[in-house]
Amino acid sequence: MSATPQESASQSVHQTDKEQSLIKITTIIYALQAASFIFGITYIVAVIINYVKKDDVKGTWLESHFTWQRRTFWYSLLWGIIGAILAFFVVGIFILIADGIWVIYRIVKGWLNLSDKKKMYA
Repeated sequence: MSATPQESASQSVHQTDKEQSLIKITTIIYALQAASFIFGITYIVAVIINYVKKDDVKGTWLESHFTWQRRTFWYSLLWGIIGAILAFFVVGIFILIADGIWVIYRIVKGWLNLSDKKKMYA
């Protein structure tokens, strides 16, 4: 049995609504990551939302953004810890600065690709 044109249109609208909702969540996560430069806790909130909504984006073009956001968090945390430990030897300060610049780059690149509705890693 094939769907009637009305059912197809309804499914299309539903898909668009769902996609719009997921785009909004992805945008919120990028915004929370950016806000973490002022309010550090928002970085943790962002990654928690990312993990909670991970299954909702599975198989969509937004899945690549969620992977990008998680990797940004975990690698920046790793380099942040290494930088903090090595800050006693001055080199860590440069690692922390580089880490901050890298996070800004990742947020900007991801957000721009999201606004253009492009996948990451494409």
